[in-house]
Amino acid sequence: MISKDKMSVTVGVAFVWFTTQFGGGFASGNQLRQYFVSFGIWAFITCIMAQCIGAFYQWYALKYAKKHEVYDYKSFNDSFYGKYAPIFSNLYELVYIVTICVAPAAAFATGVSTMEAAFGINHWIGTVFVGVFIFIVAVYGTNVVRKVAATLSVLIVVGLFAVYIPNIITQWTSISANISASMANPAPAGKAIWTGIVYAAFQLASIGLLVQHAKPFESPDDAKTSMLYGLGVNVVIVLMAVLGLMAITDDPNFAKESIPLLILVNKGVAPEVLRPIISILIVLGSVSTAVNMIAGMSNRVCSSLDKNFDPTAKPGTKVIVVTAVCTLVAFLIAQLGLNKIVAVGYKYLGYLTIPVIMIPYVVHMIATKCDNK
Repeated sequence: MISKDKMSVTVGVAFVWFTTQFGGGFASGNQLRQYFVSFGIWAFITCIMAQCIGAFYQWYALKYAKKHEVYDYKSFNDSFYGKYAPIFSNLYELVYIVTICVAPAAAFATGVSTMEAAFGINHWIGTVFVGVFIFIVAVYGTNVVRKVAATLSVLIVVGLFAVYIPNIITQWTSISANISASMANPAPAGKAIWTGIVYAAFQLASIGLLVQHAKPFESPDDAKTSMLYGLGVNVVIVLMAVLGLMAITDDPNFAKESIPLLILVNKGVAPEVLRPIISILIVLGSVSTAVNMIAGMSNRVCSSLDKNFDPTAKPGTKVIVVTAVCTLVAFLIAQLGLNKIVAVGYKYLGYLTIPVIMIPYVVHMIATKCDNK
């Protein structure tokens, strides 16, 4: 029997995984199209496979962190990789750096693309607005954004339900026809599975930041309970989204639209109401993601430059300059376009994560008998 207090901790950690994955990039439909829906019928298998991979690896990391009481990613990596830590801990630093370059740029591009597509705001006006807003909040208001990030994620999910469920019902004929067409001429299974693995891999790039949440667990066994909760919720959400996007795979703009979800909204139920609501949520979710990542990058750089750096103190010249540079880097990468960042940037992040995390974790499991040796 699970106590109420214990359940709240395990559910809370599951929610961390949930909010990490379902941000603006997911809500826009771009990631789903690129890594799942483009492969037709295989999407229903590979999207579940990706969630199972994520749950499996995160379970093992959380279990190890609690058992060995290592809750920051540096301590965790040094302990986990053992005698190979000088190699793999530093390689993980590279994964982290790539993550905090790609993720803010993707969030930046998502916000700008949504403003442009949904509200007709000029690309450069939107870019300047988003860039200035991210910079100001990253310097002065990150604590506020962190507090509302979970709420924004919940609102995004509520918005997604409001969009997908009625549209799945009303556009079921189109969904059925497109699924049948993809079954008649299926995409290569091997490529679909590999792309799903790459998606799971780049989602694991932030696994070192998840281990801090293992601290409140009562025992390492709570990791399994938490990830089972997370797996159940994530599978339901991702299946719903994949099924909904199947309604528009025959749309001529589906393959190139930066925000595919807007095609579904515009063709579906009450677009005048749902389009501005979901668009605003995507923009806010994207901006909050960019702020958190840029603030994290800024704190990391400032801490390495000054051992006495206090991230809670009033921002000084160093913080302002570093944050401005980080925002500029995100801006420059964002100019590649959301489609290219999602298709190329995240793909190579996944490639990097496979030898640094996915393979070593399996080796560790075998060598230590899942840390029971």
